[in-house]
Amino acid sequence: MATGGGRAFAWQVFPPMPTCRVYGTVAYQDGHLLVLGGCGQAGLPLDTAETLDMASHTWLTLAPLPTARAGAAAVVLGKQVLVVGGVDEGQSPVAAVEAFLADEGRWERRATLPQAAMGVATVERDGMVYALGGMGPDTAPQAQVRVYEPRRDCWLSLPSMPTPCYGASTFLHGNKIYVLGGRQGKLPVTAFEAFDLEACTWTRHPSLPSRRAFAGCAMAEGNVFSLGGLQQPGPHNFYSRPHFVNTVEMFDLEHGSWTKLPRSLRMRDKRADFVVGSLGGHIMAIGGLGNQPCPLGSVEGFSLARRRWEALPAMPTARCSCSSLQAGPRLFVIGGVAQGPSQAVEALCLRDGV
Repeated sequence: MATGGGRAFAWQVFPPMPTCRVYGTVAYQDGHLLVLGGCGQAGLPLDTAETLDMASHTWLTLAPLPTARAGAAAVVLGKQVLVVGGVDEGQSPVAAVEAFLADEGRWERRATLPQAAMGVATVERDGMVYALGGMGPDTAPQAQVRVYEPRRDCWLSLPSMPTPCYGASTFLHGNKIYVLGGRQGKLPVTAFEAFDLEACTWTRHPSLPSRRAFAGCAMAEGNVFSLGGLQQPGPHNFYSRPHFVNTVEMFDLEHGSWTKLPRSLRMRDKRADFVVGSLGGHIMAIGGLGNQPCPLGSVEGFSLARRRWEALPAMPTARCSCSSLQAGPRLFVIGGVAQGPSQAVEALCLRDGV
């Protein structure tokens, strides 16, 4: 049972998606949760598009995506949802960019990416869409940075990232886009870099202290958190295997340095491939994979005020590899893998009056 700050949170369970999926692309627009593409039971990318009306709690099937894809990025631009990159039915990276016009219920093709890419990180600022990194058809990580101008329907090139990668975590803070981690092939990246949108220049910050795959990242109160993951053995440790960890590393943006929190402030559970978010003054760690034979259902939150981890209400459906999205006082956890691709849609919420 949750104690302390755990009483401030509860799970809201929504009707299951009509289509079970993992690696789906999610967006929230005008009271509707959109779930686009992903991989279904057969393990192939889908063109299925569905939306949950948050007022009536009913699902509607939308016009299918013109390009079936999984693991794409999505950005909401007013009444449109822009879908970028991903991987197609042939397991190849996608260059296609498509926009769903909510008022008209249809898709339109937009200017394609200059290079096909999966694992692209996207950030929206002032109606412009920034696409960073990715992995191309040659499986090499990309360093390209492109910005999409909706009025001209075109992509423009910006200075490349110092460290090519795909699947990185990105955060917009002030006039800077922070890029943390990601992968190069099967290897996790420790680079932490920032792009100044006004000066159009990159800054290298100190790298992550430890090399971990499938870690979770979040930003809150001027700090960047890197949590858990699969610890990679050192270059001279030939007999060690990757193992789950409960590591917590924190970067202070003001002081420009990483702190590896002591054992007493590590997560309660060792986990990787989990959902991370910031909600109600807590950094959340939800589900994922650990040393157990099935996905975790445990949830914990690091209280930024009390500087400690607290047990929170467990997931109604234990899962890993979930899509997630924060909308107001809700942190949505969508699809993923339970025993197979999941239909579950649940949200961790602040209780009324908290």
